[in-house]
Amino acid sequence: MDTAILARAATPADLFREELVRHGHLLPTGVDGLYGRGEAFESVVAAVDTMVGRLAGDDRVEVLRFPPAMSRAGFEASGYFRNFPQLTAGVSCFCGDDTAHRRALACTPEQGGWASHMQPADVMLTPASCYPVYPIVAARGRLPADGWLVDSSSYCFRREPSVDPVRMQMFRQREQVCFGTPDRIREFQSRWMDRAMAMFASLHLPAATDIANDPFFGRAAPLMRDGQRSQRLKFEILVPISDPDRPNACGSFNYHVTHFAEAYGIQGADGELAHTGCAGFGLERIVLALLRHHGMDPTRWPGLVRAALWP
Repeated sequence: MDTAILARAATPADLFREELVRHGHLLPTGVDGLYGRGEAFESVVAAVDTMVGRLAGDDRVEVLRFPPAMSRAGFEASGYFRNFPQLTAGVSCFCGDDTAHRRALACTPEQGGWASHMQPADVMLTPASCYPVYPIVAARGRLPADGWLVDSSSYCFRREPSVDPVRMQMFRQREQVCFGTPDRIREFQSRWMDRAMAMFASLHLPAATDIANDPFFGRAAPLMRDGQRSQRLKFEILVPISDPDRPNACGSFNYHVTHFAEAYGIQGADGELAHTGCAGFGLERIVLALLRHHGMDPTRWPGLVRAALWP
């Protein structure tokens, strides 16, 4: 066990992480919350990802896939840094000449080391897989009369270092993103909550839904959290994973009202600001929930669970 953990009482998260590492599912990198993944773990991720895709059924959806970075301009327009600076991360690059390179290599740790010579690039790490979607849809002009649906996926990054394997800094999200009228978004939100609960039931996971809020930052955070809850804008599907007494969100169903439409100029067919919503799934968290509740060897999981994942 990690020496830092030995210096204190081991928590349920510590023990779960140790078990995942021992079975080769997660590969520590020396940075809390940043892992490699083993073959068996990845095979289940792929199965869960496919399963989420099957939930869309006959929905007329546009499939878009993104890298784990997005443009700085697109990121800044979203307002993410204003609300969640504690989670934000950008990309820095060396832009100097040979002389500047020598100065960087000669820079001592006390002076900040070579990293102090890096400059912000024009890309940011993606915080949620739906974020690159909005500027792309906005650039196309007005939405069709019946709105639009996008299926998006990417690796995402949030600066939350933790020994709890459920709280990774880099993870994958599969999201459905809906554009249209308020009624359309509310119907989309409800429909996807029902679909998700059926999926978790088929995986024999003890899931429950609850009203939730985002981790807003700063003095205005309590007001923003209260507003999000009172308007029932965010729901989560919760499953106990690392700690049986503290369930974790494995799915999130959000109604953004006109936030992203205002940020990017997304218009409905009538020229008015569109409303948007998303239904997102944390792929790694769902896999961790399966490993916690059904055991570390996927080949020995109950037949009904395996049949749901690999029909």
